[in-house]
Amino acid sequence: MTPAGRRIVAAAEELFYNRGITAVGVDLIAEHSGVTKRTLYNQFGSKDHLVATYLTERDQRWRSLVRAAVDASDTPAEAVTAPFEALRTWSETNTRGCAFINALAELPDSSHPAHRIAANQKLWLLNLFKELAVTAGCSHPATLATQLLVLHEGAVATRPLSLDSLPESTDLARALVQTGTSPRH
Repeated sequence: MTPAGRRIVAAAEELFYNRGITAVGVDLIAEHSGVTKRTLYNQFGSKDHLVATYLTERDQRWRSLVRAAVDASDTPAEAVTAPFEALRTWSETNTRGCAFINALAELPDSSHPAHRIAANQKLWLLNLFKELAVTAGCSHPATLATQLLVLHEGAVATRPLSLDSLPESTDLARALVQTGTSPRH
């Protein structure tokens, strides 16, 4: 991506996340990135493609943070809840909730490229929880993965409120994993 393209994506990310995808037009993005609309369209072709690029780059950063948290875990059971630890770090600078949930709400058409990226981000997390639960030897890993995803997304959804449910959600996630990995008698 060119330097102008990077500036456009950075401006789009700030504006889309803080104001909403549908509320932000290409004129405002061009103005904030210091380029012309023509440059924006030459780089991305359309606002839809720019939204998809914004979400793809955000998804890559999120996945890298989660993978680093998983890799830093001392045990396989601890790794299962590593995405909750990653969320703690992520939430320090992302206070308007989840950009992917926001995008799904604003772009309900499942054929929109950005909708698919946002939906795939959630499916990736669900599959990661399942993969980690299998590695940790948890019973019923698919069910546990769904429970963990619901807890995780609930913690994300409550971030914009004055209620911080992440500590309780993390504790509950750990208890679910511990129950799923305890020896059978």
